[in-house]
Amino acid sequence: MLKSELKTLMIDTSSGFYKLLHYNIGKFWGPVDLGLHLAHKNNSLNIGTGLLSGSIFPGSNRMVFTGISPSWHGFYISSMGGAGLVFDNLGINLLSLVGKATTPSILYLNRIHGEEIQVDIKPVNIHEVWEKGRGGVYSMMQHAYDEYGDRYEEEPRILAVGQASLFSDIGAICSAPVKKGVISFVDTWAGRGGLGTKLLMEHGIAAVIYGGTFVDEDFRDRKVADKWFEDRYKKKLMAKDLEATTKYRFDPNFNTGGTFGVNYANLGTYITAFNYRTIYWSDEKRQQLHTDFILNHYLKQFNEETILPKQQKNCGEPCVAVCKKMRDEFKKDYEPYQTLGPLCGIFDQRAAEKLNGKADSMGFDAISIGGVLAWLMECMHEDLIKPEEIGINKKPIFEPENFDIVKDSMHNANIGVALLEEIAKEDSKINLKLGARKYARAFAKCKTKKIMDLFIYTAFARQGWMVPNQYWTPGVLSPMGIMGKYYNDYGRKFIPPRELGQINAERMKKELILDNLGICRFHRAWAEDIMPDIVQELFGDKKSFLQSIDLAASRINSRNSSVFWETERNIDYVFEFLKKKQNEGETDPELLEWIKRFEKDKHSAAYDYWYDIHKGIHECLRDFPV
Repeated sequence: MLKSELKTLMIDTSSGFYKLLHYNIGKFWGPVDLGLHLAHKNNSLNIGTGLLSGSIFPGSNRMVFTGISPSWHGFYISSMGGAGLVFDNLGINLLSLVGKATTPSILYLNRIHGEEIQVDIKPVNIHEVWEKGRGGVYSMMQHAYDEYGDRYEEEPRILAVGQASLFSDIGAICSAPVKKGVISFVDTWAGRGGLGTKLLMEHGIAAVIYGGTFVDEDFRDRKVADKWFEDRYKKKLMAKDLEATTKYRFDPNFNTGGTFGVNYANLGTYITAFNYRTIYWSDEKRQQLHTDFILNHYLKQFNEETILPKQQKNCGEPCVAVCKKMRDEFKKDYEPYQTLGPLCGIFDQRAAEKLNGKADSMGFDAISIGGVLAWLMECMHEDLIKPEEIGINKKPIFEPENFDIVKDSMHNANIGVALLEEIAKEDSKINLKLGARKYARAFAKCKTKKIMDLFIYTAFARQGWMVPNQYWTPGVLSPMGIMGKYYNDYGRKFIPPRELGQINAERMKKELILDNLGICRFHRAWAEDIMPDIVQELFGDKKSFLQSIDLAASRINSRNSSVFWETERNIDYVFEFLKKKQNEGETDPELLEWIKRFEKDKHSAAYDYWYDIHKGIHECLRDFPV
């Protein structure tokens, strides 16, 4: 048996007071269920790792962040690749922040061998730092390293926030491996949920630098692990992991790799661009866009500049997936380069790099801010908002006809950069401090509801919102207790809504297994399956572990305040998907019946569809299922 308790360092950032708390394994199992308990008890931001951090299992060093989200307005889970490996050297499982520093500060954590953890909170001039060097989050990481780096015997790691955390509710937390005193370009993110905003605005922390040399007992017996995998899969651990991570490394079926490469190669007529306006197009027109703009240019550039020269890295832990696809300082992932790419009318790598680089340096959740920029661009294109009303002086080019892929993509990227700079002003004409949903609602009230109707997001409680994951399927607009991650189905198959809700619920439980163990979902092909049994082998209580997953899911769902789709584009997103499935030849009687109902009364059918998903969710996420 390994660890018997979860060690939690609780720090009150208003005073610097800290204490070490101990929670028995069995009552809690990891950063999610313990984070859920502490978030609702203390409104804390919780940062931790799973029980297998530091072990030989690939992908097991993910850092997990939990708390009440400033943007979603409910409990949220966000995670970051690789950052848990250095955190494990502190000899704790969780850091829980309460209180708020009187001025923005850097939190320093260090543990030298078996000594007590060193804690220091030092004020920092965030505006001055954000304007230096690479700017934003990158300058904040460098500043923290310059201040404290020489205190560590081994390389530390740094979490940092940027301007987005001060001027919006969708600030992300950034980190990057430090190698030989140099902060790598391979940045990793806890983006979704705005927990960077929480770190800065609710706890007064602009950066956390941590590390140490504490050595605890981690599972390192490869022979035993290989035996488990051979018994289950007839393959050793690394062979199974190589197979499971093919997409993220290089997929010969598509002659590309990574989420960017494989997803774009496979999109075809499911491409979404120009703020989702493509959902109204014919399959032929969408296919033409995908062929001309994506396959022959956007993806072609990526393959030539990143895949062929094998410009790929890992997130900071040894991993065969090498999923971080690079070109110089730019890391290419599908969803950021989709929302801050085609969704904003950008189909050229140089233009996408410019906009993504700006959003990253400012510390935005790239998916959410991409959805906001695309919406504002379409509003300007449709003359619903004048450029000067939101602080800029040009309109985007938002039609595919006569679109110059290089020139017009850069034109739109420059508009996106100008909008980001406008957001990060004290007297901004785009005030996102209380969220884009509230901003859109106010704009619509004073002008026209059409403005709000072009915005796609999932709504939660009174002000909570989330731009969906970038897959054209109803599952990404489901009324789940947490959205914007993958706690839902995101496949292309038509699934009756009641069944979709049930599948969403089961998907949530599978994802919670990974998150509570701090394991990267890129390894889910084996981790979801075998990890509960490995928990039994190492900690002796698989049943209790799985019960904790069910309980966490039901507790999250018990506070599910999802709100019915508020905009016309949301409803059309689902309706057009259903029609597309029919055009593809699907003859499921329930599909055809839903199409008839939408054609007869779109809004009435949408209510029924949404509530059927809701019913399926609640059927499966009860404390005592019947």
